[in-house]
Amino acid sequence: MSTRTASGAKTLPGKYYTSEEIFQLESKNIFSKQWLYAGRICQLKNAGSYFLFNIDHESIIILRDQNEGVKAFYNVCRHRGTRLCSEAEGKFSKTIQCPYHAWTYDLQGNLLAAPNMNEVTGFDNADYPLHEVELAVWEGGIFINLAEEPEPFEKAFKPLIGKFEQWNMPELAIAHHLVYEMEANWKLIFQNYSECYHCPNLHPQLNRLTPFRNSANDLEEGPFLGGPMKFTQDFESMTMSGRRCAAPLGGISGEDLRLVYYYTIFPNMLLSLHPDYVLIHQIHRQSPTHTRIVCDWLFHPDVIADKNAQDRIKSAVDFWDMTNLQDWTVCEQMQKGTGSRRFTHGYYSGQEGILLALDKELLKALGHDEPI
Repeated sequence: MSTRTASGAKTLPGKYYTSEEIFQLESKNIFSKQWLYAGRICQLKNAGSYFLFNIDHESIIILRDQNEGVKAFYNVCRHRGTRLCSEAEGKFSKTIQCPYHAWTYDLQGNLLAAPNMNEVTGFDNADYPLHEVELAVWEGGIFINLAEEPEPFEKAFKPLIGKFEQWNMPELAIAHHLVYEMEANWKLIFQNYSECYHCPNLHPQLNRLTPFRNSANDLEEGPFLGGPMKFTQDFESMTMSGRRCAAPLGGISGEDLRLVYYYTIFPNMLLSLHPDYVLIHQIHRQSPTHTRIVCDWLFHPDVIADKNAQDRIKSAVDFWDMTNLQDWTVCEQMQKGTGSRRFTHGYYSGQEGILLALDKELLKALGHDEPI
């Protein structure tokens, strides 16, 4: 584990948290080009099951097709651009039909029927399938990329592929789901997640389980950053009691039973790996000053089905809900402060090396050269 420091480095200027121009540049250079976490494969239980993933002005249908594969399509009819579906999730029968003029597609996106278009000379259904979006599945998570020619997922995610196999994440299911609305820029949430310099003051309960100096990083540059924190001798997991709320996942053993791992997966996922469960924060930018955060607690399906385990699951949910709300409050105060005319930039401490790495990754993606 490295001990890289950011001591004395400058933070980003305030405009990076308030500027509409920078927000739009992020859309163009980051969110339209990089792989985005969209949801879990367990959300698509049967053929025809779907959910919508919305990013900026785009709406993407993610569905399970009749061959048990997973597809992603722009939520746009090829006739005149009507949104095909408006419900956030649901189930198609065997087809997807536009509510306006009844153009109808199969679950592979092929146009099956276009009423009266047989009267149009040269019109061929085969020329008008739904516009498909590049999709990849990794550790039970679904990722999409809106770029015309995206970097192959296997290349982009090379540092992470195989890294978390012992958690057996593909077999996990969502035990609890919470959505938060927050008046702060998305980058402040990434930064807050990436350091525990604030933990003694803001999170006394968390700091009791994993003191802030019990941290290290095994990924320190690039789009994926983070590492483990060690439990003090008396504790086993991030729950209200500090005890594990379920048996260790998959192949977790040895030293990993004493650690919780935290990683930022740029640009919209925070991954927290406990010995007994996994927590995912999905980050949805809404504006330069507003962010929606979707949290999913993942457990083994047998634990979720066990009525006697519900209070233990709740202990994990309550712990992170408490911690999240503590973080969101201070992030909203940071948003107000960084919007002040008197805030130019701040300075990082030696405990904030990952924040500096995040800043560098952002500036690289934006094509900016800030003196940090």
